[in-house]
Order: sequence, then C-alpha cells, then structure tokens
Amino acid sequence: MTAFVAPGASIGFLGPRGTFTEEALRSDSRLAAGDPRPMRSFVHVLEAVASGQIDYGFLAIENSIEGTVSITMDQLVFEQDLIIVGEVVLPVTQNLLGPPGMVLADVKRVVSFPHATGQCRSWLASNLTEVEEVPASSTAEAVRQVGEGEAGGSGHTAAIGTALAASLYGLEVLAARIEDHDFNSTRFVLVSRAEAGVPAPTGHDKTSVVCFQSADRPGSLHAILGQFSARDLNLVKLESRPTKKGLGDYCFIIDFEGHVADEMVADCLRNLHTGLRSLKFLGSYPAAGDQGAGVRRAATEAWHAADRWIEAIRSNIKGGTSQ
Repeated sequence: MTAFVAPGASIGFLGPRGTFTEEALRSDSRLAAGDPRPMRSFVHVLEAVASGQIDYGFLAIENSIEGTVSITMDQLVFEQDLIIVGEVVLPVTQNLLGPPGMVLADVKRVVSFPHATGQCRSWLASNLTEVEEVPASSTAEAVRQVGEGEAGGSGHTAAIGTALAASLYGLEVLAARIEDHDFNSTRFVLVSRAEAGVPAPTGHDKTSVVCFQSADRPGSLHAILGQFSARDLNLVKLESRPTKKGLGDYCFIIDFEGHVADEMVADCLRNLHTGLRSLKFLGSYPAAGDQGAGVRRAATEAWHAADRWIEAIRSNIKGGTSQ
C-alpha cells in the first residue's frame, strides 16, 4: 500500500494520548512513518494544519451509530480550506473504566466525549440507572481526569474510553464492549492544505464535495443528483447541513465513488459547478475498506486490458480522407 504521509511528517490528532483517534491512526500502516502529535480539540488540529504549523490533521468525521461528527464537518465545509487525502475506518469498542477497586455498583457519574456516551445510551440506561453524564473534550481526556482524580465524585466516577487509555492512566475495565450495537465503527479522515496536492488515483477512490444551491426551489436536489445518475457514479453518502445563513438554507455534502482524475467525475463536477451557486471540493482520496487493495488491483488490471484493447483498435485507423 502507498503511504499516506512522508517519513517524519507531523500529524495532529485529538488528544491526549489514548483516544480512539490515536488508535485509528496507529492501526493503518500508511500513516506509520508520520510524527503523531496530540492536540486539545478538533478545531486546534484543523487550525494548525491551515496555518502550516503541522502537515496533516487526523480526525473523526462519522460514526455508524451517532452519525456525522458535526464539529469536524462544519470546520471542513465552512471554516477551513483543507482537503481530505485519506480515510481510515476503525471498529470501535467502548469500555467503562474506573479506578482500581471500583465496582459497577459504585458508579454514580460517567465522564466521556458526548459521541462515545451516545454510542452506549441503552447500556447505560439498563445498567446504570440515573447516572450523571459529564462531557469531556475526548474519551482519553475523560479517562485522564478520572485517573488523576480531577473528575470529582471520588470513588463514584467512571469514564468511557479505550483499553489503551485505561493502561495509560491507571484505570481498570469495569465493563467491556458496552456499545449498543455490535457493528460500531468510526470513519476518520486525513486532511492537508490544498497546495499539498490531491493523491493520485488508485482505482478504488472516493470524492467528497459540498453543493450550495443557487436557490431553494422544487427539484433542485433532483437536478444535483441527476448529474451523478447520468454518469453512473455511485453515491455513498448524502447529507444536508444548514449553511448558517438562515432557516431553510441548506447545502448538500456528497461522497461518491471515483476520482477527480476520472473523466466522468470531472465532467460531473464541471456541470455542477456551472449550475450551482458554489461547489466546494473536499478531496479525492483512496477509499477505506478491507477489500480496497483487491479492488484497486482489479481496477488497474481491467484498465490496462481496456487500454490495450482501445489502442489495438486505434492502431487500425486509416489515414484521413482528402477533401
């Protein structure tokens, strides 16, 4: 697999040490050569990339239970001119963590990142009735606060987070796999400044764009989607988000299969740009997934076979006719 980053490239991620973001970052060998740097928040990560303080940012953007991570999406759509250059999908296992000696019956308060708490809503309701939920800036920060006695409620406060964080901050696992759904996973994206360039096509790619309508009128979304349908481009995500300019004013965030280097994709984006008030390009990048490498190999082989076929036909073209 081609590396996402050059050796020593700085990669900001949501800290402190032990977050699911760090787990995801370390799970992909394409990021292994980078220099991971924990930071205080999603916003700090993205601002550091935009200002050139670090080379890349690595952030959660979507969870299979809780949906879009709004702060990441809104920053990319409205606040920063950055592009996505890679994605990683991590199966997520949530754990209830507490100081040594604590048992489940002792827990009266639970500290965690709100998205993590949301992924365990039914388990908490069934096993810890009337527990107080306390938000933290990340799962690892919640674990750190409990481990270092900063979370209050001594002897009665637990955290939701990773087993890695528990080992880092001296906590024990009170209950493992407390997420409400077995197939809980989070999608993370690697972002960089636009001048760093769009990754070359691999044969198994995804492109993300934001469509801003010229006017809110009947059929406007149908007209946008028609551009993809006409070119047989498969959409993998469609989401509407308020533009922050008034009630009823929405933009559409679209992820679809293909790369801007593909002629069909380029033609589609060209037509969208012509008809919309604005079209923001969020990136073309290698798609995540266990089957990605095989799909990329098959696509490359198929393309080379098709290229040989068309070149054989072209080589048989006779010279032009005289007038």
